Amino acid sequence: MTSHNQNPNPAGLQTHEGGCHCGAVRFQAELDLGTGGSRCNCSLCMMVAQTGATVKPAAFKVVKGEDALGEYRVGESKNARRFCKRCGIQVYGYGHVPEIGGDYVSVNLNCLDEVELSALPVVYFDGRHNNWMAGPRREPWPVQA
Repeated sequence: MTSHNQNPNPAGLQTHEGGCHCGAVRFQAELDLGTGGSRCNCSLCMMVAQTGATVKPAAFKVVKGEDALGEYRVGESKNARRFCKRCGIQVYGYGHVPEIGGDYVSVNLNCLDEVELSALPVVYFDGRHNNWMAGPRREPWPVQA
């Protein structure tokens, strides 16, 4: 049993592996789990309940199942979510958002192998109100603006 005061996840930049539920898609991502993850309250993020970590595209690669990935975009957005066409799990998202440094990959930390999500520090973004410039905070944003 893990103490709430100790993070069993390795800190420092490391290569982590993960994938979808059925195993058709596998990936590697260079992440520092010591920095934790983030959650967003936009309609899509709320429905998939993802805890994510953002990395530059060079720090992420699909190692198996590129052909098993489908893609979902909201309207004409330049940002997309990639999911396994077999089991439906959203494995990662990608796109370009100048406010977060341009091109990015958002790794679904729920898909990482052997990571204790309950021990990760989490910050929250207010995507529901397009309030990205407010930055992250330690408590979830209220539903009402």
